[in-house]
Amino acid sequence: MRLFIALDIDSGIRERMARFLEGVRNFAPDVRWVSAQSFHVTLKFIGERQPEEVEHIKGALAAIKAPPIDVSFRGYGFFPNPRAARVFWVGIESGPELASLAARVGESLLPLKIQREDRAFSPHLTLARAGEHRRPSGRPGLVPGDKPNSRFARLQEKLTPLPLPDFGQMTATEFFLYESKLLPSGAQYTKLARFPLRIG
Repeated sequence: MRLFIALDIDSGIRERMARFLEGVRNFAPDVRWVSAQSFHVTLKFIGERQPEEVEHIKGALAAIKAPPIDVSFRGYGFFPNPRAARVFWVGIESGPELASLAARVGESLLPLKIQREDRAFSPHLTLARAGEHRRPSGRPGLVPGDKPNSRFARLQEKLTPLPLPDFGQMTATEFFLYESKLLPSGAQYTKLARFPLRIG
């Protein structure tokens, strides 16, 4: 099972992003656009695990205590950079609580031999990916094989003169353990468990 932990997105924000995508996706027809129903904010990518490990992961996550988190979605960018773009993303603004939650998630899984991330937490919401399904396309930094390309060039040209989009703010009151299945049509995400964010 391919697992990750993430925040879900409020329906109003999801709808505004979906309308934005409808307006811009034709400017980059050769990339893989993420379905609006699949939008999420990744806190921790776990990767492949055996089904019998899921209950242990759920138990570790259930012990986390953290307050609700205010999150805003505005602006956009490209990983690793606009000239060698393989990911088109929406920016996420939040206080230190979001990074703190991601750190607590990582720490809670260490006893299960699930390693910490090897890079700083960089919250973003992926709108589109260029490249193969199995490439580590979500990584912010350069990876082997990255090189200048024009896959997002027309989209960048169209967006540059426009004001930065603002999709709104939400208060996250829960996070989820997801399973990801890689299908020919793209990734399919299924919620396996819910964990509330609460004070005390």
